[in-house]
Amino acid sequence: MRRLLPCLFCLVLTAVAADMDVLPDERTLASVAERHGQAAAARLRQWRELVGQIHGMHEERRVELVNRFFNRIPSRTDLAHWGREDYWATPLEMLVTNGGDCEDFALAKYFTLRAAGVPNERLRVTYVRAWIAGEKRMESHMVLAYYPFPDAEPLILDNLVPEVRPASARTDLTPTMGFNAEGLWSAKQRGQAGRLGEVSRIGHWNDLVQRMREQRSGVLR
Repeated sequence: MRRLLPCLFCLVLTAVAADMDVLPDERTLASVAERHGQAAAARLRQWRELVGQIHGMHEERRVELVNRFFNRIPSRTDLAHWGREDYWATPLEMLVTNGGDCEDFALAKYFTLRAAGVPNERLRVTYVRAWIAGEKRMESHMVLAYYPFPDAEPLILDNLVPEVRPASARTDLTPTMGFNAEGLWSAKQRGQAGRLGEVSRIGHWNDLVQRMREQRSGVLR
């Protein structure tokens, strides 16, 4: 589904992603309103308010509300939305343009839950093979897995299904590999077992984090 690239200079980017403040400030909101319209700025404002509202809630409630918030956004292919075959949008880009594909949904939920105080080790963006029953075929897909405690059965946040469900209820998904800002794991093993290496092996991750750093500094492409 995705090309994995070695990157000798990307460990710094991984460290930045682990504690990045992804939420837009007032300067960014004003810039987005001017360049992309008030509706785009309003979506960013709602995102920022969501994180503030849920920060002290029970963790699984945070998971549910973040999943619900992003699943309202229209799903669009990279080619239709960005004019290219494979692009990982930042959460800000996804909300400003009001669209994204499965990678964008999973990553936006990941970074939002991190901003809302969910520990990194409980979240993994996960590559899966999804069975599309209506078309009778398998499709490469990406979801976010939330682990309430080490070695627990994860809860799956997916843009194909409105509600959060335990992995055992998602028999249409076959996980292959998961990652977060701290590393890359085989999805066949839970907890810290099955570590495959650094997330910087994923070239798209490095590009994504670089653009998030630029956007944090007010640079909007």
